[in-house]
Amino acid sequence: MIISKTPLRASLFGGGSDFKAYFENSVMGYGSVLSAGLNMHVYITVNKKFDDKIRVVYNGNENVNSLDEVKHNIIREALRLVGIERGIEVIYMADIPMSSAGIGLASSSALAVGVLNALHAFKGEFVTPKQLAREACFIEIEKLGQRIGIQDQYAVAHGGLNRYRFMNDGTVSVTPGIIDTKTRERLIGKLMLFYTGNTRDSRKILSEQSDSIESKRKSLDDLVATVDSVCEKLANGDIDCVGSELDRTWMIKKQLAGGISNPDIDSMYDIARSNGAIGGKILGAGGGGFMLLYVPEEKQESVRKGLRQFREVDFNIDYQGSRIIFVD
Repeated sequence: MIISKTPLRASLFGGGSDFKAYFENSVMGYGSVLSAGLNMHVYITVNKKFDDKIRVVYNGNENVNSLDEVKHNIIREALRLVGIERGIEVIYMADIPMSSAGIGLASSSALAVGVLNALHAFKGEFVTPKQLAREACFIEIEKLGQRIGIQDQYAVAHGGLNRYRFMNDGTVSVTPGIIDTKTRERLIGKLMLFYTGNTRDSRKILSEQSDSIESKRKSLDDLVATVDSVCEKLANGDIDCVGSELDRTWMIKKQLAGGISNPDIDSMYDIARSNGAIGGKILGAGGGGFMLLYVPEEKQESVRKGLRQFREVDFNIDYQGSRIIFVD
């Protein structure tokens, strides 16, 4: 039996520049995001079955005779990629409800990376975070045709608070967004996370965003430059830049595609701002899910009261990324 543990993620800056249509032709030479692995996880258990059937358990339960019969597309393609066609059981569990698609925490990519990690370990194979991310991208984008970027797969595979650069030639570099421990702790102390109560189908939003990349290229250039600027300031211990830049870039992101925001989200954000939040954003594609806010400590109780109808979620950074936590 093998069990893998893979973090979800929160993307702070640069979202949208991780689409191939942008970074392969970027005049800056790359797309870039600043993203953090979260201490909320997806767990994958893999075990050999007594018979030759394939059993897959998530919010559904499949017990089939052949790989082609597996309905869960990510798990099916992960099994196919690593070369396992029979006699296996795959169980998917998570710290968030498994039916909560479209919550903005990269749960689908965490599932893909976590399944691949567990299946490789089941075969006795060691794989690096970059290989896991590349294989997850291949499954989600190439095999399943999803019109998404590639930041999520790298963020959940690596964990930590990192700057990811997606180069013109397709290579990806990973560097720490903040090296100093005290600076990281100060930053986390000013971030608050609230659940909007709504989920959405991110595919429609991301498809529209993909279609509009050429017309929004200058805006995306600005978002990439912001990642570099924020990382430079964080290196000097300036964390307050995060609040103001979250606010500024959220205004930009809302223009990248219809559905990223809506009147309910705008109202929630306005309430947070009026109670002391400096800036914030909806995580992921937008339209619902989780709102991340930068709030000075002395204003957090005021924001908490203003947003009392929304569920606040405590969180921290997961620095380990996807890993194997049990082998028997």
